[in-house]
This record gives sequence, structure tokens and C-alpha cells, in this order.
Amino acid sequence: MSDDHRHDPNPHGPAARVKALEELLVEKGLVDSARLDEIIETYQHAVGPRAGARVVARAWCDRAFHRRLMTDAVAACAELGIAGPEGGHLVAVENTARVHNLVVCTLCSCYPWPVLGLPPAWYKSFAYRSRAVKDPRGLLREFGVVIPDEVEVRVWDSSAEQRYIVIPERPAGTKSMTEAELADIVTRDSMIGVGKVLAPSRAGGRRGAR
Repeated sequence: MSDDHRHDPNPHGPAARVKALEELLVEKGLVDSARLDEIIETYQHAVGPRAGARVVARAWCDRAFHRRLMTDAVAACAELGIAGPEGGHLVAVENTARVHNLVVCTLCSCYPWPVLGLPPAWYKSFAYRSRAVKDPRGLLREFGVVIPDEVEVRVWDSSAEQRYIVIPERPAGTKSMTEAELADIVTRDSMIGVGKVLAPSRAGGRRGAR
């Protein structure tokens, strides 16, 4: 169920087809390439998962901000200039050594796009929505996250009234990293709860919130 955004080497694969369609629409004057770049930039950096990564990194580095975030996530995010109609009822839940949180929307695909961007396809699928409730540990194993029996798994059901962001555990070996460097290793999946944040040496050089 992973949602891999790495380069597709297949010249006839989805990435190539999307690129060809984009070029055709631009050629026919149906799409403004500059406007398209602006939209992509907005979702990648302003309202995409990089925004949520900034929230997580700040919470890791600033205890006062962490307290405010856990008390009122909407107000705390607003301090970083992050806001929007889909984030108006945002709640932060935190992973610890004893608790692992997982976010789902069982009815549709409610999602806090101001901090996580657009939802991945698997988040909206019936398989994810049902298994997150019925077999969360099994589901997490499919994402490569094995939760020990002694750790409680809490499943949070998003709705139009309330949405969630998971504050993942800060990985060991990152004490010397700056807030910006920490934000660069936080992934979208870790803020949904289907992934964990890895220190750079363990992340295999992976960078950026996805």
C-alpha cells in the first residue's frame, strides 16, 4: 500500500503519460504552464506535507510550542502561518514509546490538507479505511511498521468536524540537527501514522516530507 513518488523509468508508465498530457494541454493553450507550476509549488511547500513537517520539527525543538500544539493545534499551526478551512478543527496526537497513533477516515477521505497536502490514493481506498479499524497492526505491517505487542495502537477516525495530525517520535541520533534539518526528514506517512521518522543514516539519504 505504499505510495512511492520516485521517478518512473518506464517511458510508457504513469509519470510519462501525465507529462505527455501536460505538454499537450499547454500546447493547445488549455493550461498555463506558469500557473500550473505555481499550483504545484503551493501544494509542495505551502499546504503540502512540508508544512506539517515544520510543525513536527518545531514541536520537537520547542517544548512551549509542543504544549500549545497538544492543547490547541489550530492556534499553534497559525503561529507558523498554517491555516485553512480543512484545518479548522485540527487535533495533534503524539506517538510515544507506549502509544502509536493511526489516522483514518472511515466514511470518506477527510484529511487535514493545510498540513499534509492532498491525501494519497491509498488513504481514500476502502481497503485502508476498513483494515485500519479491523486490523490496524496488520495494516501497519504492510507499510513496514511493526508495533510491539506492549505498545497500544490508537486509531483516530477523521471527520468533517475533526481531523488529526500525528506527531511522530523523534528518532535517536538527531540531537545535533537543526529544526530545518529535522523538518526535512519528517515524512507525510509518519504524520498519518503509517510510517516512522528515521535518522538520516537509517533513511538511506531520503529527504523531504512525502
